[in-house]
Amino acid sequence: MNDELGAGWTKDDVNEAISYHAKISHTLTSQRTALESALIPVTAYICVACVEAYRRYPAMMDEIAVVTPPEELGRRGHELATQIDNVHLWGVSNFPLVGRKVLGGVGMLDPADDVERMAKIFDFWRRAAGAYRFDDGTLQAWDADGVATPYRAFTDEIAAACRPLDGDDQRARISRLNAFLTSYLFLLWFDTRSGYQDTGPYRLPDGRQLLLRAFNRLARSHFAWSETIADVMPVSDALAAFVLPANVELHVTDFGTSVTRPEDYLPHVEAFALFDVSAGTLVPMDNAAIDALAAAAKTAQRALYRMIAGMERREKINAGAYVYFSFLRPFAELAGAELDWTVPRDSMDLYPFLELIEGGAPAAIEEAPETYYLPVT
Repeated sequence: MNDELGAGWTKDDVNEAISYHAKISHTLTSQRTALESALIPVTAYICVACVEAYRRYPAMMDEIAVVTPPEELGRRGHELATQIDNVHLWGVSNFPLVGRKVLGGVGMLDPADDVERMAKIFDFWRRAAGAYRFDDGTLQAWDADGVATPYRAFTDEIAAACRPLDGDDQRARISRLNAFLTSYLFLLWFDTRSGYQDTGPYRLPDGRQLLLRAFNRLARSHFAWSETIADVMPVSDALAAFVLPANVELHVTDFGTSVTRPEDYLPHVEAFALFDVSAGTLVPMDNAAIDALAAAAKTAQRALYRMIAGMERREKINAGAYVYFSFLRPFAELAGAELDWTVPRDSMDLYPFLELIEGGAPAAIEEAPETYYLPVT
């Protein structure tokens, strides 16, 4: 039996964690660029998912931690294709905080219960995040000036498989692959970039650096809408490796996106490799396999767009809410914990109001960092 989540956490400890997350999440949300497709009611589904997360994550985290310590789950993020990554760790701590904002705004927070819930959530997150960060004293990429290198054990094998780009045709192949996979996953994950995750920079002995981009759940998965469109995808998880010169400035965020200077780094890529990591190992893909994957993503994206366009508004909200709420699912699956992922479930008292909310992803720029998440009382 593991130590009970939240044991020993005081109100001051919870407020310190809230303040920490408020500053970082305010900045990240303010800097986020809009990619919304205008097809999906993003803000409505975020609010539904986050209310569900606030109300249900503490008990679910308890069940997960009883089976497998959060520290072990964090270390599993050093393996390929686990989806224990920057954005999932960010989500399991911040989604409940967003739900708390919604509930607080309508006077539906119980102060004593609030402290207990957030203590459990922060304890689970801190233990998992610390292990994911190799117990180096940091908890997010933010704390390390935009460095996240979970796959450092694979660096030599990945670098050895990277091949110098051979003319404009190869560079165009990489650009096409990246465009098709990211646009497909953006829609598959209901207007979020959570399906593709950047890590790095991984420093190479010759002074160059690796940017690694994981493409997750490309094929059929627990997303119900993937069942009829994703069978065309030849792999379920892929990892792209971009070798960049030392003079390209590279950082990654806790949203799993890369920030480079110059902003368009693709013309500076010196070598590249793509791997099928569906089985948790590095299987290099040749040009024919790369082209087949890009073509399949283009086909699947078109079919998915037609499917989503045909959905009723409530169907879209429920699907998007499931995407966000299931950020905790990779932890549960690795632990072997059987949980109820039904959504909406515990937000039904507010659902008639939340489903009416219009607009894209909520912005943070109108709030001050210190009040983005309010302290417990």
